[in-house]
Amino acid sequence: KRVSARLEKIPGISFGISQPIIDGVNDAVGGAHSPLVLRVYGFDLAEDRRIAEQVVDLLKQVRGTASASVFQAPPIPQLVVKVNREAAARYGINVADIANLVQNGVGGAPVISVYVEDRVYSVGVRFPAEYKANPEVLGRMVLRSSTGATIPLSLVAELKLQSGQSTISHELNERQITVRIDNRDRDLASYLEEAQARIDKEVKFDPQKHRLEWAGQFENQRRAQERLTVILGVVLLAMGTVLFLHFGKMRQTLLILGVVPLATLGGLIAIHVTGETLNVATAVGFIALFGVSVQNAIIMVSNFRRVRGQGLPLDETVTHAAAERLRPVLMTATVASIGMLPAALATGVGTDVQRGLATVVVGGLIVS
Repeated sequence: KRVSARLEKIPGISFGISQPIIDGVNDAVGGAHSPLVLRVYGFDLAEDRRIAEQVVDLLKQVRGTASASVFQAPPIPQLVVKVNREAAARYGINVADIANLVQNGVGGAPVISVYVEDRVYSVGVRFPAEYKANPEVLGRMVLRSSTGATIPLSLVAELKLQSGQSTISHELNERQITVRIDNRDRDLASYLEEAQARIDKEVKFDPQKHRLEWAGQFENQRRAQERLTVILGVVLLAMGTVLFLHFGKMRQTLLILGVVPLATLGGLIAIHVTGETLNVATAVGFIALFGVSVQNAIIMVSNFRRVRGQGLPLDETVTHAAAERLRPVLMTATVASIGMLPAALATGVGTDVQRGLATVVVGGLIVS
C-alpha cells in the first residue's frame, strides 16, 4: 500500500504490484498482468479507448479496486507522410523513391553495406532529432525527377504530425483494448458482480459495434466452484446412503446428517470473524469438516442405539449415552482443532490457502 501511494503521485504512468510467477499465470489466462481483465472489442480504436478509459474511471470508484488502467500504451505523436501520387507522376518520381527517402532519413534504414574483411556493416543516414519532428524541415529533402531536377519532398507529399496508436492489439481478427484490474481487501466474486452491474448501467456504447468481455482468474474460480458444488452434493448423498444402509432408519440417518448445517454455521462464523472469503480453499475445508463432524455424530448415535436397547426411557438414554461418549467426541474434535490452529493463525507468505481451510475446520468443529 505504501508503494502504491507513492507511485500514484507520479503523473502519466500506470502500474500494478504483483509477483513474477503469478504475473506470468495471469498473463497467460487473461492476456494482461493482472488477475482480472476487461476486453473492449470493436474496430473503432478511438471509441474502444474511450470506453476503456470510462471503465477505468468508474472502477476507481468501486470498493476493492487497488489499481485499474488501460493495458495498451496511449496514442503517441507520429509523422504522417501522405504521398500526392498525381504530383509525383508529373515529376516522374516513383512512390518507392519517396518511401526510401523517408525511411533513410527519419527511420534510419541502411543505405549501403561496408565490407571489412569477413564482416559486413550497414551504414545509415540519420537526421538530428530536432529535424525529425519538424515537417517543414523534412519537406526540404530533395528527390531526383526523371529529368534530373531536384524536387523538394513537400511538392510531392504532405507531411504533418498527428497522434496515432502505438499498439493495435487483435484477438480472433478483432481489435481490442484491455483494461487490467487489481482488486484488494475484497473477494473477487462480489467485486466482479458490483463492477459488472455498474458498468452495464453507466457505460454507454453501441452494442452493435462494440462488446465487453471479462477474463482472468475468476473463470478458474467459477469452474472450480461448480465442480465443488457437484462434489459436495455427491459426498452428502454417498454419506446418507451409507448411513441408511448401516442404521436402517431414515430418522437416525437424518439425525447424523443434522450436524452438517451446524458445522456449516460454525465455519461461516469463523470466516466472518477472521475476514476470510468463500473460495475454493474454504470449500475444501468444509468437506473435511463434514467428515469429522459426521464421524462424531456416528459415535453418538451408535451409543444411543446401544443404550436404548437396554430398555431405558428416551430422556435417560440420551443423557446417559451422551455422557459416555462426550470424552471421545471432545478428544476427536479437540485434536483436529488444535492440529489446524497453527495453520489458521499463520500470516506468512503463501499461507492464504491453508489459512482459509484451517479456519473453517476449527470454527466448524467448535460449533458442531
